Amino acid sequence: MSTIVITAFNYALPSALMGISDLFALSGLGFVQESTKDKVQWVPRVLIASDDGHPITDSRGRQFTVDTDFASISDCDAVLIPGFTPNQYGHPPSNVISREAKLWLVNQYRQGALLGSSCSGVFALGEAGLLNNRRCTTTWWLHDELRKRFSRANPVWASDLIADKRIVSAGGPLSWVNVTLHIVKQLAGDEITKLMSDFAVVDTTPKSQELHIPCGFKLTNDPFLAQAEYVIRQTHYQSISSQYLADRMSVSHRTLHRKLKGLTGETPKGFIDRTRISHACTLLNTTDKPIKEIALQVGYSDDTVFRRLFRKIMKITPSDYRRRSTL
Repeated sequence: MSTIVITAFNYALPSALMGISDLFALSGLGFVQESTKDKVQWVPRVLIASDDGHPITDSRGRQFTVDTDFASISDCDAVLIPGFTPNQYGHPPSNVISREAKLWLVNQYRQGALLGSSCSGVFALGEAGLLNNRRCTTTWWLHDELRKRFSRANPVWASDLIADKRIVSAGGPLSWVNVTLHIVKQLAGDEITKLMSDFAVVDTTPKSQELHIPCGFKLTNDPFLAQAEYVIRQTHYQSISSQYLADRMSVSHRTLHRKLKGLTGETPKGFIDRTRISHACTLLNTTDKPIKEIALQVGYSDDTVFRRLFRKIMKITPSDYRRRSTL
């Protein structure tokens, strides 16, 4: 029997805390597979645990009862960390987990457990030192705060879900669904995961955070990014290289790489491609130009390459994106 632990820290988002538990409960209902009439069932042991086994309190003063304390759980197969209610600045609270909780998380990881965090739950992993030299992600508005607090982490801007050496993170307050299903897939396989998602009426299709980020959000935080994007967007109907961008920015290629990597986690080429695709999104929303013409305008002579890159970044085709924007 797999043992799953849902961490209950003060200020945890109650929707995630209870939602994860409910989603796991679906796995124990016993599904009948139509093709074989066989009953498919996976019944993990799911525990909600806090530091001392006492109820935790969310930001509105509501209490949530837990099953046990961390010290009573010597080992488990997976740990899921819900996000936290943001403070008045839109950030998760600082020093949100205790020293004992940090040691417990590290010990579970060393013993082979999967550790999954949704949205700002990744900050708990950072406080435990488990993001050092690892790729991770969080919701788009917390990316810079994550970089600031945990300088040794390697956060990826606006990614949907990242798994790096048994550390799983995803962006968005409702990303606990994706993280939970990812953990289920690792522990119980594709069949159980699909049945759970179907029963819960959950869409498991990956979706890029780029679909939801307000235009220009990153640019308001740093003039260098604003200038770099301006250069790229003003270069119509021609391909540009990272060296061209460096020259127009009056910096060396090495400086360009260092600054963009530090600000966005991307290489110059990655930044150029994402900016072009963002420009393409604007054109898809505001013009009736054919997709092939838009591809040419943002610098892709081969619209097949453009379509492939658009889907890679946006997790949706250009045609579907245009249809979505008219809904």
